[in-house]
Amino acid sequence: MAWYSSITRAQWKTLAAAQFGWALDAMDVMLYAFALTAIRDEFHLSSAAAGAMASATLLASAFGGVLFGVLADRIGRARALTLAILIYSGFTGLTATATGVAMLLVWRTLVGMGMGGVWSAGSVLVAESWPAEHRGKAAGLMQSGWAIGYILAALLAAAVMPRWGWRPLFVLGVAPALLAVWVLNRVEEPRRAPSPARPFALSPALWRTAAIASSVTSCVLFAYWGLFTWIPSYLSSPVARGGAGMSVMQSTGWIVPMQIGSFFGYTLFGFLADRFGRRPVFLTFVLAAAVLVPIYGQWGRHQTALMLMGPLIGFFGHGYFSVFGAMLAELFPAAIRATAQGLCYNVGRAASALAPFTIGALADRFGIGSALAFTSVFFAAGGALIFLLPETRGEELT
Repeated sequence: MAWYSSITRAQWKTLAAAQFGWALDAMDVMLYAFALTAIRDEFHLSSAAAGAMASATLLASAFGGVLFGVLADRIGRARALTLAILIYSGFTGLTATATGVAMLLVWRTLVGMGMGGVWSAGSVLVAESWPAEHRGKAAGLMQSGWAIGYILAALLAAAVMPRWGWRPLFVLGVAPALLAVWVLNRVEEPRRAPSPARPFALSPALWRTAAIASSVTSCVLFAYWGLFTWIPSYLSSPVARGGAGMSVMQSTGWIVPMQIGSFFGYTLFGFLADRFGRRPVFLTFVLAAAVLVPIYGQWGRHQTALMLMGPLIGFFGHGYFSVFGAMLAELFPAAIRATAQGLCYNVGRAASALAPFTIGALADRFGIGSALAFTSVFFAAGGALIFLLPETRGEELT
């Protein structure tokens, strides 16, 4: 019997809600990456300052992720997911009204709050709804929504920005609010243990597990945001500044194949992790990314090479994220699962908030291509740390 024959309609519906919520979250967040050059020019920002704006979104998403993890244990996974979608879509729309740097910073910070909440609520919702032997597949399919959202952002940027500028782009980011209504009315809430009065009252053993897991997420999230926040600018920056010298329209043609590669990376990771285990597959992906990224960053003058390498960068530079939706849920008991999962993932997000600023500052000094290569150090560190956590493949959730 095919594996998907055993999955119920309610379980598919839960996965669809989390996947689309994550896809539209990605779209709203990555609109800023595609508008980065135009925003930088309009507000006369340096690369470091423009990167700091993205860092503020990530820092807020870390706080939002922890907050929504607690909320998901208190009010339910589906309700917390709905609220997070409403927040990030509403404030993405308001980004279009920014008349100065301060207002832009406020709106992007509030976008981050909702962004962090979607993963914390949605990943636990999927993990608790799907059977253990297919949980990795479900986590991978949910995570693949990020690639879909990234592609949507690229296509919208190419269609809207050359004609109307960057502001209408963010108005379109309000659309995900419609998904929130569907989630609230159609998705079943999984059974769960009552949340404890003190949500962070973990045992010493669980605090140790949380600290190691947070270190892993910190490394790979720093690498991810340092790399993929700046790839659109890398492709569209002049060759003299270490970029590839493309227009926004041209760079979209390079980014879409990259994100198709990432879609397959997310999805295939889940199947491989259910077959071979979480840790060895994770190590393979991050080490491959660590090798490929420095090469990619130095090939700005060779656009054909960038096109050919793009799907590989997408595949290995994204796919490892699928481990977290399954593995983090398998490490913690039900009553604090969303809280602990949200904490571990979003401590990593908080650390990664430094990445866009750091890579932007290095780009100002050494060129953007050379700055991207720096992220490979963090990919490799994440691969080393994963072996301090237990293998959880097949773990039944209480």
